[in-house]
Amino acid sequence: MKRLLRLYKPFTNAGIQEMVVYRVNFLFFLLGEIMKCFVMFFVWKAVFESSNGETLYGFTYPQMVVYLFISFLCGYLSYSDGSYAIGKEVLDGSIAMRMIKPVNFDMCFLFQELGSKIIQVTMIFLPITVGVELFRFFTSGEILAVHHLLLFIVSMILAYGINFYFNLSYGFLAFFLKNLWGTDIIKGVIIDFLSGATIPLAFMGGFGKILGFLPFASLSYTPVMIYMGMYDTKQILFYLGLQVIWLGVFILISKLVLKSAMKRLVVHGG
Repeated sequence: MKRLLRLYKPFTNAGIQEMVVYRVNFLFFLLGEIMKCFVMFFVWKAVFESSNGETLYGFTYPQMVVYLFISFLCGYLSYSDGSYAIGKEVLDGSIAMRMIKPVNFDMCFLFQELGSKIIQVTMIFLPITVGVELFRFFTSGEILAVHHLLLFIVSMILAYGINFYFNLSYGFLAFFLKNLWGTDIIKGVIIDFLSGATIPLAFMGGFGKILGFLPFASLSYTPVMIYMGMYDTKQILFYLGLQVIWLGVFILISKLVLKSAMKRLVVHGG
């Protein structure tokens, strides 16, 4: 373990330095995401004001606000740009330099992203969580249970692992397609919908229940529902177990796709 940390610590430091050096870019990106979140806030506010009942598919208005902001938080913290990074390196040929280094290919990306996650957790997770809990306390008198917070953190770690290896597997398609820019944008939109980040899966009836078994629900919907205490103990154990299974599946897929992709590598530029 010590050898692993010593070997990949420079990649983590690089991730932290990248966030610090390009902090203006990071802040403007964050500002854009927050503005998008507030747009959705006013949309759902209008929906609840126009509805006849106090609840909508089991959600009260305060619960919907909590869902919206925690869903944004989950999407941001579980985000991985592995597919974009690999596609870019394949396109400009710099992937060759990464291949000749005596380190594990996927661990390089993982530890580099962990560096950026350290900054994101500090600057985003704590302020948003505190703000959401203050809103929940003053509107409904509820407070976040400690065990829900701990289980939420576990679920978020699994969600990030799933998203990381999914994007890694998708990024390896650049070895075949050469350019993933357009398909990467489409992928992001589809995942936002399937993960419940755009619309809660509970609003989709039977179709939403089916989506709940897919890996994309593990990226946002599952952690949010655990955070909000809307799952009982059996449901929490089931969905955490499902996250573990999907994590294992995508780790295996990434290994298989990389093995196949290495046989077809063609470097342009470099």
